[in-house]
Amino acid sequence: MKTIVHMMRHGEVHNPEGILYGRLPGFRLAENGREQAQRVADVLADHDISHVFASPLQRAQETAAPIADAHGIQITTIGDLIEAGNQFEGLKVAVGDGALSQPRHWPKLRDPFTPSWGEPYIQIAHRMLAAANQARDTARGHEAVCVSHQLPVYTLRRFLEGKRLWHDPRVRQCSLASLTSLVYDGDELVDIVYSEPAGASDPRITGA
Repeated sequence: MKTIVHMMRHGEVHNPEGILYGRLPGFRLAENGREQAQRVADVLADHDISHVFASPLQRAQETAAPIADAHGIQITTIGDLIEAGNQFEGLKVAVGDGALSQPRHWPKLRDPFTPSWGEPYIQIAHRMLAAANQARDTARGHEAVCVSHQLPVYTLRRFLEGKRLWHDPRVRQCSLASLTSLVYDGDELVDIVYSEPAGASDPRITGA
């Protein structure tokens, strides 16, 4: 029985201050982000989507809405799909003009492999795997969409591909509103397919 779980990154966020917003409330989609979400909904309109899941954060819920509406189903919120925890929430982290240039923040950077400044990669991978398994089991024989965030989606992919979890964030293959589609035969993961229905975006965009 073939089941597909599309792990989707949310669309572009309205963030005029350029901060790392992480799990902070109140960050909505920008106009372009709403257009990205609609483009993905259009692409998936003829797919056999039976369930739509989303992170509890506003930007993920807004991204999921047009997909759920197109298929006449309700969004189910899954806490495990939330953005990664990060001690730099609310700060600018751009190189040269942000929190990383301030010595008081340097101790947080002591261990990039865990990482020391936020939620451990392995913890992210395990909770995202739990969410993917829940979506697979609920949508057996159909397709499901799980709207999450860049780091959690990319960490899950690296975990499933057997790669080390620490990595250079500048080279993440996880554009805004992209799909990392997990293809299952029964319970067995048989393929991972990456696509960008809304086009490519810079992986270095802060706070995504």
